[in-house]
Amino acid sequence: MKEKVVLAYSGGLDTTAIIPWLKENYNYDVICCCIDVGQGKELDGLEERAKYCGAEKLYILDVVDEFCDDYIVPCVQAGAVYENKYLLGTSMARPLIAKKLVEIARKEGAVAICHGATGKGNDQVRFELGIKALAPDIKIIAPWRLNETWKMQSREDEIKYCEDHGIKLPFEADSSYSRDRNLWHISHEGLELEDPSNAPNYDHLLVLGNSPEKAPDEAEELSISFEKGVPVALNGKKMKVSDIIKELNILGGKHGIGIIDIVENRVVGMKSRGVYETPGGTILMEAHKQLEELISDRDTFAFKKVVGSKFADVVYEGKWFTPLREALQAFIESTEQYMTGECKMKLYKGNIIKQGTTSPYSLYSESLASFTTGELYDHHDAEGFINLFGLSLKVRAMKKAAAENDNN
Repeated sequence: MKEKVVLAYSGGLDTTAIIPWLKENYNYDVICCCIDVGQGKELDGLEERAKYCGAEKLYILDVVDEFCDDYIVPCVQAGAVYENKYLLGTSMARPLIAKKLVEIARKEGAVAICHGATGKGNDQVRFELGIKALAPDIKIIAPWRLNETWKMQSREDEIKYCEDHGIKLPFEADSSYSRDRNLWHISHEGLELEDPSNAPNYDHLLVLGNSPEKAPDEAEELSISFEKGVPVALNGKKMKVSDIIKELNILGGKHGIGIIDIVENRVVGMKSRGVYETPGGTILMEAHKQLEELISDRDTFAFKKVVGSKFADVVYEGKWFTPLREALQAFIESTEQYMTGECKMKLYKGNIIKQGTTSPYSLYSESLASFTTGELYDHHDAEGFINLFGLSLKVRAMKKAAAENDNN
């Protein structure tokens, strides 16, 4: 019997060309695995296509709820944003995909896992760190890094390679953006975006919704309810996390929410420019932030920002299956125990406008915050506090003045 390789299969041109390439260069039986993280692509016909190209079988795994509950929710709770903009849409999905590839490899007794990520991108790092952490004994094959056997450098090359191997496919050498999509977001790279001096062509580019300029003139209000930091209801209707994100994607896309244009620093050292659409995710992150500022104490709120930034770096770099990620998440989860309440917002032409936040664990006290004197706070108490709080400043100024007098 031949040895087996599991291929991360999307059904697109790249992974379709990899099937005959693997058989030709490794003489493996190819087991294709398509991980559905909510990319919205049509999955009908994938099995026939994979087998037509030479695969022994195809697994299609629906992991949308696992993606939402175990990967997206922790990032929302952390407030994890990479380089102040990127909401980690692709980054969050890769460790889950790696995990499922390993599970199928174990089930099939495969000796290798193959992915189609290029040698310049972040995904090769994310996939391979995940595989190494979960299955260090399994070989990893990355065709785009194998110059001696992988000769294809363009879509035209891949189409010709397939045709030379008797595979005629409905793919064309088009000039579209390079995109990655899942339930959380869609990314766009290439074409005019490769030059940072160019403005994005939003009329051609956007997939999930409108630009703010083309959003409706009428605002739309909504509410999101959380229990222990987990979104549980939209507009008062109980829903699972994946359904809340789906609905928020529709609402946010309609109103031009969550479109960012970023030049980011990739893990491999280069800068890259991309446009990300994250309509539902942007709304969800903002709602959680509004709840957090109402409930968290000052010190925890400040340190949580540091932890959230580090958590974002860890996820972006593909280090999900690490002790550090687990430790950071343990801290984050401890801060979420009282993160229960409702956030009301208004969506209008790319903006998310607060409409009120409530929680049974709110630390806001109207009697304390008002200008009147209450039982818990006497205005005169501030004088002693300021004297102590500014003591070092006063001593420094006095010493500086004395030294200057001595010199004169």
